[in-house]
Amino acid sequence: MPAGVIVAGGRSTRFGKPDKAVAPLAGVPMIRRVADRVDEAVDELIVNCREDQRAAIADALSGYSLPSRFAVDTDPGTGPMAGIRTGLAACDHDVAVVLACDMPFVDPKIVSSLFDHATGHDAVVPRLDDGWFQTTHAVYRRDPMVEACDAALARGERRVVDPLFELDYAVVGADDLPERGSLSSFENVNTREEFERAETRLERT
Repeated sequence: MPAGVIVAGGRSTRFGKPDKAVAPLAGVPMIRRVADRVDEAVDELIVNCREDQRAAIADALSGYSLPSRFAVDTDPGTGPMAGIRTGLAACDHDVAVVLACDMPFVDPKIVSSLFDHATGHDAVVPRLDDGWFQTTHAVYRRDPMVEACDAALARGERRVVDPLFELDYAVVGADDLPERGSLSSFENVNTREEFERAETRLERT
């Protein structure tokens, strides 16, 4: 199976303290929820984060079922594209799914479907009814994406879609995803209010 990359190095300014990645969501650190949900679709996990996050995230992932390691940001202020680049570069696999650390409902069936769509492409990116590219819930081929990110960063570009447009990428919509998969997979938890709503849902399951 391919790899999973969780991007956790953002400052989470809309969320506040503590660090969103390790905030206890219904008793489980949020990043651990993402890791646990994706473990049946990948066979290694790379966590991109800042050095000051590393100890707390390592504690949150203690006892995790898959081989895992860190890809620490060398320039934490560069943004999520640099985090994706750093995480992918640390992978042993040619293909990886990249996920944000604040997607606690990620659906492994959706992830597996994205891997299926990746055949013959450098990237597979969902684009749902809101029109946004889901670049932090997408599959990338390691070397082409790392090279495209390097070129984009050298040009001073920071948006994740900038390197994407240099690749042979496929777009999938809701109709292309498995019927049994849940589109809740794409939900982000950015604010305290969203965190509390997510916690209520998880406590009811």
